[in-house]
Amino acid sequence: MDLGLNGLRAILVGANGGIGRAVAHVLAAEGCNVAVCGRSQDKVDKVLAEIADTSVTTYGEALDVTQADTVPAFVEKAAEALGGCDIFISFTSANKGEDSDEGWDAVMQADVLPMRRGIAAARPHLAKSANASIVCLSSTGAVEEFMGVQPYNALKAAVMNYASSLAQALAAENIRVNCFTPGPVMTDDGPWKYIQGAMPDFYNATLEKMPSGRFTTGEELAKAIAFVVSPTCKAMTGANIVVDNGYTKRTQF
Repeated sequence: MDLGLNGLRAILVGANGGIGRAVAHVLAAEGCNVAVCGRSQDKVDKVLAEIADTSVTTYGEALDVTQADTVPAFVEKAAEALGGCDIFISFTSANKGEDSDEGWDAVMQADVLPMRRGIAAARPHLAKSANASIVCLSSTGAVEEFMGVQPYNALKAAVMNYASSLAQALAAENIRVNCFTPGPVMTDDGPWKYIQGAMPDFYNATLEKMPSGRFTTGEELAKAIAFVVSPTCKAMTGANIVVDNGYTKRTQF
C-alpha cells in the first residue's frame, strides 16, 4: 500500500534514539523528508547518516529541550530547511521515578512542555499543509497501574486529554491530532534494553505479563505511527491508539 507520505515533511523532536529514531527511519523509507533533534549531536548525525541513502531532504541539530526557546527555534529552522511541515511529533521524555516536586518538574520540563511548545510553533506551518498531522505520545502507564505513584504516569494521562482537546480545536484548520499509547517497546538504544541488563528481574516480570511473550519493537510502533500520520488515514483524528502487544487488559472503549 502506498501511504502517500512521499514528499511530505516531518519534524521530529527528540528523535535521535529509541522510538523517535525508528519513526525517522520508517518515514524516510516512505519518502518523507525528515528533521530530527536530540541532546547529542553525535546521535543526531548518526540518524541522519542512517537515512541518507533514502535521498530525502534532512535536517538535524542538538539542543536542550528543557530551555523554553529551543524547540520553537528548531521547528522554525526545520520548516525552512524542509520547505514546510506536514507532520509533527515530539518524543522527548524523562522519568525520575519518584513522587516529588523534582519528579513532577522533570516530566513537565522534558516531556510535556517541549511537546506543547513544538506544537504551537508548528501550527502555522501545519495550517498550510493539505495533509497536516500531529501525534502526541502517551504510555500504558497512564491507563493501568505501573510502578506505583508516578508523576510520569499521571502526566502521560494528561497528554491523552490534551491531544483529544487539540484535535477538536484544530479540526477546522484541517490539522489532525492523534495520541499513541505504547506499552513496553524494545529498541536497541531505548530504556527497555537498559532495563534488560540492569534490572533483569523487573524486565522478566514485565515480559511475563505480555500475552504474546514479547515486547513491541520500535519498528512495529513506527509503522503504526506512519500509517496514522499518512494521508491514507485522513479521517482519523482525536483517537487514542494503544499499541502494547496485549500488555494492558482493559476493554478499550
